This record gives sequence, C-alpha cells and structure tokens, in this order.
Amino acid sequence: MVNIYQAILELETDHRAGALCTIIDTQGSTPRHEGSKMLVYEDGSFIGTVGGGEVENRIKKEAAESLVDGKTRLLKYRMVDPKSGDAGVCGGTMEVFVEPIIPSPLIVVIGGGHVGKAVATLAKTLKFRVAISDDRPEFCTPETNPDADEFYCVPMEKLPESLNITPQTYLILTTRGSNVDIQGLAPLLKTKAAYIGIIGSKRRWLVTRKALLEQGITEER
Repeated sequence: MVNIYQAILELETDHRAGALCTIIDTQGSTPRHEGSKMLVYEDGSFIGTVGGGEVENRIKKEAAESLVDGKTRLLKYRMVDPKSGDAGVCGGTMEVFVEPIIPSPLIVVIGGGHVGKAVATLAKTLKFRVAISDDRPEFCTPETNPDADEFYCVPMEKLPESLNITPQTYLILTTRGSNVDIQGLAPLLKTKAAYIGIIGSKRRWLVTRKALLEQGITEER
C-alpha cells in the first residue's frame, strides 16, 4: 500500500511541490470512501487514488492548477449522468479538498564571495531558504558562507543539471566577472526561475547584455 504521508515527507525533504487531494464527504454510491487520498506531483504523476476514471482526471487537473496559483480548492462532483456533464455514473456525490504543498522560496546566490555572502545573510534574515553556487570549492562551505542551507559547487551553466529550478526559485548573480555571467546566463534563462538578477556595474551589464544578444538571446528573455 502506498504511504501518502511518507511521500509528503519526501516532498518536503526534497523541496518539491505536490497537491494532496482528499475526499472529505460522500453521499450515496461513490467510487471511493471519505478519507481516500491522492498525491499529484508537478509532472502529472501521482500516487493513491480518489476513484479513477473521469472524476479522478478532473481532480488531477484541479490539482495541477493549484500548484500554479498556490490556492486550495473545495470541489464537489455529482456522478449520475455523464451526458449532462457529470463525472461518473455511480449515482452519488462527493466533495474533495485539494491542498497544494509548495516548498518555501529558494534564493540561489551564484558567486560565494563577499558580496554573495552579504546577499545570503540578507536572504536568510528574510526567511528564505538559501543556496550558494560557485565553481570554486572554497566558497561552497558552511565556514565561508554560514547562512547557506545548500551548496552547489558547479559552474553556473551546469547549475540546472544539479538543481531543480522551479517558479519558487530566485537566482541572484554575484559572480566575479561578466565573463562568468556571459557563459552561464543562457542556460539559466531557459529555466522556470521566478527571477534572475545580476549585481554589478552598469558597464558590466551592458557588456553581458551585448554578448547575450550576439548569442541569439532575445530581449524578451
């Protein structure tokens, strides 16, 4: 038997998102009883069941939408006449509560030097989860950056391969130069990051922007 609660714990541990769907009330004949649960992941996969068939498909769709807007849902389904739009033919009704489980926002500071360290400290003060990413191992340690919760000792362009960058991820570049930004920004712009910002001089940004445009990156990106 699938352990829904263990799966939820793993979601929390791995900082991933999912939506817990629970039948909270039934009337008459329904495919599943009160308390039945289904956990829907971001990629559409799921564990558990709340009835299968059309009603479950509709609930999965609502679960996916809840992961986008972060809002709970109270759904009621009548299962009498599919021709009139009902979700089944069992003859009863059921109510389902959909609860999105969304990890706390993560700020990834790319560049673990003195500026990055200060940004990480500020982010931690604001109650964000904080990660440091730097291709220099000496900057990816709790001793160097004590406010970081996670470390990714990889080149910037390789970060998407090591970290699942989601709409709950904010990227702040405090690297050691525009050459690092130019090489690493293009892959980051293809991710689902909520925000990508660069700390540096106006000239540094102009140099970086020009190089990105020459790589074929559009202004819209």
